Amino acid sequence: MADQAQEKHQLAGLDARERGFSRPVVFEQAEGGYQAILRYETTRVVTAAYDTPRAALEELIRILQEQGYSQLRSQLSVHEGAYLGSQEPWIEYPDPPRQPETPDGLISKFFGWFRRSTIS
Repeated sequence: MADQAQEKHQLAGLDARERGFSRPVVFEQAEGGYQAILRYETTRVVTAAYDTPRAALEELIRILQEQGYSQLRSQLSVHEGAYLGSQEPWIEYPDPPRQPETPDGLISKFFGWFRRSTIS
């Protein structure tokens, strides 16, 4: 526990299966800075070391968004060892732009097949 930073954030949003979640993010001191660590169900995401907990948190957000997590927001809950509860404001992280569905996607193929079957 001595290697943990004195800061924690609560992270909330939708997972890749679009289920709501809220979990604490802890920061551990590592060679070169701080790592952000999120444990959610069977998933454990650990960032590389960054100069500040904030930078590590932003990298964690980026990793999660790449894995399909969305509507992410965080709230500082522990600072310098002091529990803040819900005193701090939530910080929202905009979802990255999604790639438009390609016409050769599975659903498009299915409907294309269905249209051809009913026209014949």
